[in-house]
Parts: sequence; C-alpha cells; structure tokens
Amino acid sequence: TATGHYATTHEIDDLVWLGTGVDRVKDQTDFLCRISYKQLSHLIFPIGILPKAKVREIAVETRMPNAYRRDSQGICFLGKINYNDFIRRHLGEKPGPIIELETGRKLGEHRGFWFHTIGQRKGLGLSGGPWYVVKKNVHDNVIYVSQGYDTEKQYGKLLHLDEMHWITRNPWPDDCREVEITFKNRHSPDFLPARLSRVEGDEYIIESEIPVQGIAPGQFGVIYDRDAKLCYGSGIITGRDVMKL
Repeated sequence: TATGHYATTHEIDDLVWLGTGVDRVKDQTDFLCRISYKQLSHLIFPIGILPKAKVREIAVETRMPNAYRRDSQGICFLGKINYNDFIRRHLGEKPGPIIELETGRKLGEHRGFWFHTIGQRKGLGLSGGPWYVVKKNVHDNVIYVSQGYDTEKQYGKLLHLDEMHWITRNPWPDDCREVEITFKNRHSPDFLPARLSRVEGDEYIIESEIPVQGIAPGQFGVIYDRDAKLCYGSGIITGRDVMKL
C-alpha cells in the first residue's frame, strides 16, 4: 500500500525497518511511531525519498489539483476545522483556575485543561506575559503557568516513558543502559541526542544531552538510532518524577 507520508523503509537482516524521510523538516516518522510491523511490511512511501520542494515541482508539472495548496498546519485527517471546536464538541467545557506556579496566585480561568498543552504560550488570555503552561493538575482541572521567554520551568532533560512500542523489534532486548540514541518529543525537524535506559519492564528513561522544551505527559517520546535514520518505536511520556529514580 502506498501512502503520502514523508518516511522510508529499509530492509536489514531480512526485516523491514521504518526510516526517516530525506526531507528532515517534513519527516513524519513521529506520526507513524505506533504502527505495527505487519502494517509497516505492507507499506511503501513514494515521496519519502524526495524533498518537499521536488514534490511540489512534480505536482505542478503534472497539473495536480492540489499543486498550490498550502501545507496543512492542523490535524490533516479532520479537514478544515477549528481544533478547539473539535475538542469542545467531544469533551465540552469545564472552567478551572490558571495559577502562577511560583506564587500560587490565580491569574485567570481556562475552559478545561484538555484545551492546553505543556509549553503552550498563545491562547491563555493573560496579560503581562509571555506566560507558558508548565504543568497541569488533571485531577483538579488546574493549569499552572510561568512567566518569561526562557523560563527554566519550560525545560527538562529527563523523559520517563511507559507502554513502550517497538515497531520491528527491540534493538536492545538484553541490555539497554545509557544507549546512545536520538529522539523527538513533538513534531519538529530536530532529532535530539540522548541516552536511553530501561528501568524495568516497558519503563524507560530518556536523558537528553540538551534541555528539552515542553515535556508533556501523554505525548510520545519517539526513539531513533544515533544517526536519526531509523525509527525504532516510541513510549508514552508519563508525569512521574524521574529525578528520584
């Protein structure tokens, strides 16, 4: 089956592995990090070996109707809808306080923690900013924010992962302690250098070599080889205090 994702496949030792796209800015392996090996073994990625500019050029030359369509910046499979409207339709609204993390001072109200993500700056409706979402209390529906363009509360180096999923197979089935990798914790062109260690079972820790902005529980930590050519799989970022491990 052919798909339009910016990704590739590689056959190594008679196994198929998910590979990153030639265009690192458009690479979409982070979106594919939970597919099964059965799915991967039946997929081909025709545009994964091309930069986006070349794909545009081909579309113009062949007079495709979407040749000049702007790149999607939202949830492409939902079409042209407002993200907040979509969430509101399915989850509704539940007002709760916005609290300054350092002082405990209430700065305003939000309409439900599900409308906000860690690292978010826009859409908070607060004056005197910039303000960033740095923490969420899901149980009590509280959003915590911190002020400043480069506040340290936005950054961290440790990501605790659970529910690990290896697409082809676990590259380190016997010993995974401070293995050199690269990773993503959100869609971006940056593959961050780090070390990966298994705690127990399917629990792992990523220790990034550089501070990471917006580590958000519930999102995926996507694991790549050191050269960022193969995507091995992913784990779900938890809110556990890994500093104590």
